[in-house]
Amino acid sequence: MDLHIIFQNVVDGQAAEVEAGVRSALAEGMGPEEILNKGLVAAMDEVGRRFEEGDLFVPEMLIAARAMQAGLQILKPDLVKAAVKAAGKVAIGTVKGDLHDIGKNLVAMMLEGAGFEVHDLGVDVAPEAFVKVAREGVQLIGMSALLTTTMSNMESTVQALKAAGLRDQVKVFIGGAPVTQEYASRIGADGFAADASSATRVARLLLANQ
Repeated sequence: MDLHIIFQNVVDGQAAEVEAGVRSALAEGMGPEEILNKGLVAAMDEVGRRFEEGDLFVPEMLIAARAMQAGLQILKPDLVKAAVKAAGKVAIGTVKGDLHDIGKNLVAMMLEGAGFEVHDLGVDVAPEAFVKVAREGVQLIGMSALLTTTMSNMESTVQALKAAGLRDQVKVFIGGAPVTQEYASRIGADGFAADASSATRVARLLLANQ
């Protein structure tokens, strides 16, 4: 199986073809890590690059991410068996009081496509829930907000992590329509992601600097 075919099918958002390609590659004895990195992760990096250049838009990005996830579901048991280490453990959620999830879902899919182990906490996530996953060994916490009225809960979460004595053990990055780099710096977050593709880059950078 030519991994470039899987790569291209992910970019084109062809979920059924990605599934078939991953099955075929596994049947031919190809290593799950190679399929993951050269087929799925590389494709999502390309999708992110095209998005940033304005060649792709959010709907195409979502379709590609879903195709990637279809392949990943088939690959997961083999990755576990082969004990392939994730790029890092990330917990992501929309902050307390905010029920918007499209951006957060896309970020979660992009991170998964980049090889991260992603724990999606959902929406309306209280600071205590982020503290709990930090205690459980998550390395990176991603928070999203679409409403300016809920942004303050990002700061509350950073403060809750400090109060629990966990702030030094976990990196925090934030994003969402009203969120800025200036706000991230002000509340003591480690990073800011303007969109789903940059979220992957920020996550990699933050964990590389740990």
